[in-house]
Amino acid sequence: MVRNGRPDGTDGQQSLGDLVALALKDVSSLLRYEISLAKSELKMDVRRIGIAAALAVIGLFVGCLLVVLLCFAFAYGLTALGIWTWAAFLIVAGTCLLLIGLAGLVAWIVVRRVTGMKMTRKTVMDDIGMLRRSEPSPNGTSPSTAIPQVGTGKRAAAEIPTART
Repeated sequence: MVRNGRPDGTDGQQSLGDLVALALKDVSSLLRYEISLAKSELKMDVRRIGIAAALAVIGLFVGCLLVVLLCFAFAYGLTALGIWTWAAFLIVAGTCLLLIGLAGLVAWIVVRRVTGMKMTRKTVMDDIGMLRRSEPSPNGTSPSTAIPQVGTGKRAAAEIPTART
């Protein structure tokens, strides 16, 4: 906000309209920053879910190959020398099951890393806490100067529900 050189009030204080405009500007920019943070966290989570989905598709593809390989193992196992037919079936099936298990494990690990917008929740709760405690904002203005205390001295924090994480 651009201020002119003359004081607005008789004792050099800003007018109530200027204070409200400043508070609305701060709340508006805070809201824009929170939305930007939420978007970036959501993009990271979508990318991780995409990777996990791709690995799950790979696991399903290997599962389909398992059926094909078992058919080939059956066809070639009958003619194999030195290995019993049932042993050839078990070796091929065990290898494919190992690949499927490995792809599933990697997909599970990637899905567990999804943050659920943890940083956005933290910053929103910090902002609500700052408003409750009347802490100074990052630009140096204090909510207690922007919002005058009116009433019997009870804090407005009783009206703001606490979030449980």
